[in-house]
Amino acid sequence: MKVTDILRVKGNTLYTVTPDEPLGEAIRTMAEKDIGSLVVMEHGDLVGMLTFREVIVALVANGGQVGSTLVRKAMDDHPVTCTTETDLDEIRRIMLERHARYMPVMDKRMLMGVVSFYDVAKAVVESQTLENKLLKAYINDWPAESA
Repeated sequence: MKVTDILRVKGNTLYTVTPDEPLGEAIRTMAEKDIGSLVVMEHGDLVGMLTFREVIVALVANGGQVGSTLVRKAMDDHPVTCTTETDLDEIRRIMLERHARYMPVMDKRMLMGVVSFYDVAKAVVESQTLENKLLKAYINDWPAESA
């Protein structure tokens, strides 16, 4: 299974923010849309990721306030990315190694979507469920041995 398979099921709604947007506005968007990340884009290029992890770190660093902090100061400016052709097993490995819960999907410089750890886990469970059903059907259709 490839990332493109996950995106096909997930849909193509993307939420982005600019690095010069106030962090408070970005947090409000995340809360209103019930999402855990925003892709940070500047002049059409991916420049970072803002997830709840970066928001919490910024809040702690600023005594529980975001004040006039900009997204640029809080974002991860070196997010790990993948392509639509990246294999699901590779995505799982990368996410586990980098402790990444969200990964932008890129096609050269174009943002194609974002996959989350939840999306990956869901795809794995669905794949395993299908495989189990196929194996059970195969076993049930196994010809009886003649005595």
